[in-house]
Amino acid sequence: MIELPAELSLSVDGPVATLTIDRPDKRNAFALRMWAALPAVARAVESAPEVRVLLVRGAGDGPFSAGADIGEFGTVRRGEEAASAYSATVHAAERAIAELSKPTIALVQGWCVGGGCELALACDLRVADESARFGITPAKLGLVYNQVSTAQVVTAVGAAWAKYILFTGELLDAQTALRIGLVQQVHPREQAAEAALALARLIAQRAPITVAGAKALVNRVVEGTAEADQWAERWYAASYRSAEYTEGVTAFVAKRTADFSEIGWPKLDADGAPA
Repeated sequence: MIELPAELSLSVDGPVATLTIDRPDKRNAFALRMWAALPAVARAVESAPEVRVLLVRGAGDGPFSAGADIGEFGTVRRGEEAASAYSATVHAAERAIAELSKPTIALVQGWCVGGGCELALACDLRVADESARFGITPAKLGLVYNQVSTAQVVTAVGAAWAKYILFTGELLDAQTALRIGLVQQVHPREQAAEAALALARLIAQRAPITVAGAKALVNRVVEGTAEADQWAERWYAASYRSAEYTEGVTAFVAKRTADFSEIGWPKLDADGAPA
């Protein structure tokens, strides 16, 4: 689909694209070259007409990712200017995934720490197995966590738990992550991958205009806008005149399951509303 570093691969199976992290000797830690590749992944997924959901996972049974490759910090982050450039690359990678108009799911098995947790939180939903361990560790490195990434943590778990996670740098187990809203599902190790794929396929079956609109509107609420305005009205109007609406109503009247599989992903303007 696109050229990527050897540790990353992007595959497509029907409406689901899967980004796989495969660097077992480093527990899937991200090197700078891997972070730099993620915007291209996002562009490929966004532009692929057949793709409706992106699944992000570690190879095999995990781990998801142990975070940034701290072993290269002495070179790629050496000095204030290099550290700033490195942080900008990581932030651009996280933003590229977070700002996809298509839904994203992280399958978390094993370690999901630091930058790995940042990547998982950039996804819309997280499915974990019982071995998953979550942590954000700048307090152990003397770093201040990025503002936008901090906001992702607060959005997921609330202010008090975000402070706990960031103050302590300690790891949370899967059940704690589920209880505080960091993940949406936890499954036994042997069932988690299939459960995440099943969720991706389920979402892919739903009306594209509804899923895209829901993601855009929810994200807007998170950013502080809750009232209906002209931007939101464009989404409503687009849905009323959409092929999805016609199919959905027709299927309901005929007492059959709606089939949206031949309907493309909505085209959006630069402001994120329907074109």
